[in-house]
Amino acid sequence: MQEVTMYTTAVCPYCVQAKRVLKSKGVDQITEIRVDLEPAQRQHMMEVTGRRTVPQIFIGSTHVGGCDDLTALDARGGLLPLLQGS
Repeated sequence: MQEVTMYTTAVCPYCVQAKRVLKSKGVDQITEIRVDLEPAQRQHMMEVTGRRTVPQIFIGSTHVGGCDDLTALDARGGLLPLLQGS
């Protein structure tokens, strides 16, 4: 299983939903980077992704995007292979 990293905030329903989708696919550990607690991390997130909103999800070194991007990837059947490193 690939490592999953997610930029999040404390009060974010999209972050909760994204975690739910990932857990349903067998992900038991998500490295969360809380941009509300570490403002410098938000700046880094924006530099790396070009986006301001959370969540921003990385599976391995692949930037998946936000919650909508994650669910669209899952609907296309691409989430599980990416998680498995295929």
